[in-house]
Amino acid sequence: MARKTFFSFHYAADVWRAWNVRNSWVGKPDHVDVGFFDSSVFEASRRVNEDSLKTFLRKGLENTSVTCLLTGTDTWQRRWVRYEIARSIIKGNGLLTVYIDGVKNRDGYTSKRGHDPLAQMGLYRTNGSIYLAEWKSGNWVRYSDYGLAIPESDLWFAAPKTNNVIQLSNHCMAYDYAQQKGHANIGGWIETAAGLAGR
Repeated sequence: MARKTFFSFHYAADVWRAWNVRNSWVGKPDHVDVGFFDSSVFEASRRVNEDSLKTFLRKGLENTSVTCLLTGTDTWQRRWVRYEIARSIIKGNGLLTVYIDGVKNRDGYTSKRGHDPLAQMGLYRTNGSIYLAEWKSGNWVRYSDYGLAIPESDLWFAAPKTNNVIQLSNHCMAYDYAQQKGHANIGGWIETAAGLAGR
């Protein structure tokens, strides 16, 4: 059965790097990418309204089992990357971070390593319910684009027991595409993420 993977990344800064990484994935048998949208489609959805864009991103995640965060310099602070992470948690997708700052862009330049997006989001428990949190302006705050409680049974990892935020990166693996031979190994990384999530 084909493994369907959603690739999340910062379009404006990293689309060239992300495209090259994605191509090393889909070139293998039984690998199907979804969520690698043409930027014009993404921008058109965003122009309609925020709800339209959220619907567009949720549909992109349908029938996927893994969300791969292709991480450059500013990926960690992009609102819609965070939304894709949130919806991936709600859906039960495996998650992994793949740093792509060492991949050259179309002009032959690498970029500066950014923070792990999965370290900028987390979960906490309050009044018996579990909620998403995000790191904003030096503090943990309730995640603003999805305020509903998340059923503990929907999580593939241990749920938080207190109101202390547990970063999602505590449960997920991170890799360096350039230094760890991602062209040969990304398939195994994605399979590991799927296995951790029972997908």
